[in-house]
Amino acid sequence: MTKFNKEFLLQLLNTASPSSMEMDIQRKWMDYVKGFAHEVRTDNAGNVIGILNPDAPFKVLLAGHSDEIALVINRIDDRGFLHFDKMGGINPKAAVGMRVEVLGYNGKLTGVIGVNAQHHGGLKNDFTLHDLFIDCGFKTKEEAEKQVQIGDLCVYKTEPEILQDRYIAGRGLDNRTGSFIVAEVLKRLSEKNPQVGVYAVSTVNEETNMGGAYFAAAGIEPTMAIACDVTFATDYPGVNKDKHGDVKLEGGPVLAKGAPINIKINAMLEKAAKELDMKVQYELTPKNTGTDADRMRLTGKGVPVGLVSLPLRYMHSPVETASFQDIEEEIVLLVKMIESLTGQESLNPLD
Repeated sequence: MTKFNKEFLLQLLNTASPSSMEMDIQRKWMDYVKGFAHEVRTDNAGNVIGILNPDAPFKVLLAGHSDEIALVINRIDDRGFLHFDKMGGINPKAAVGMRVEVLGYNGKLTGVIGVNAQHHGGLKNDFTLHDLFIDCGFKTKEEAEKQVQIGDLCVYKTEPEILQDRYIAGRGLDNRTGSFIVAEVLKRLSEKNPQVGVYAVSTVNEETNMGGAYFAAAGIEPTMAIACDVTFATDYPGVNKDKHGDVKLEGGPVLAKGAPINIKINAMLEKAAKELDMKVQYELTPKNTGTDADRMRLTGKGVPVGLVSLPLRYMHSPVETASFQDIEEEIVLLVKMIESLTGQESLNPLD
């Protein structure tokens, strides 16, 4: 990856984008793709869509969601402590002792998630988010309410870190990496001559309801769609590979196999990987994928879908970790596959 592209990825990762409040990151994504897309548009869900060949009848939709998991303020007590619920799949154990950025209605402010000292009994083994609270330094409810209100969102206050110039670690790689990947695929395809329409979409709300994906596919009516998301790496201590499979960083892009996945799309991806001499990995999605692919598939008359995922360590924690090599290989694979399309392909498994 070039230095410039790394900088854009870091820019996305440094932008708070809790589900339902993705506007800041979406504006940055839109500004980036305006430099090479033939057309850029938005929709009422908040998706941003970069397009190549908008008049082509065969349309490929690439979806990478821009939202991250977050906390949502649900109560302010008399002493000014903020209590919260989750906006997406927050792990209570990962939240303990973290700094947070509260996206208050009156501006951003820093807080810490308080921890009961071990000397005072510590946390119960079965504690939940409702046993935790945020301390912003307020002394009263009235003082807190001048800056925070019910429904305000919070994200962990962390910065992405580069590990050994090989991996990137931080919050919300799920799935700002996917949003980055679909933008970069569009950029590289803009330098080629694809025979199909390409619709790269930075989607919203995946972590909570996948409504962005539904709006995108319903509006575009694609011939095929591929979700670009993350999946669970199992290459670190304590993971049962017999139960969770063998997926590793620098093992290549991960293709899903299961009932929701169109087998012809997977065959196209496997052919492209073989031509590139690139390794791929597999995950099983027997019933559904848990990604934007599920909602895109069920729009209109139905959309054939695929899922290409980035291996990710420590899912839904403040230190999610992925490989630059895997990011690059996923981009290269998708560019190769889409570049090979003629627009005459049938996605009917019986043809």
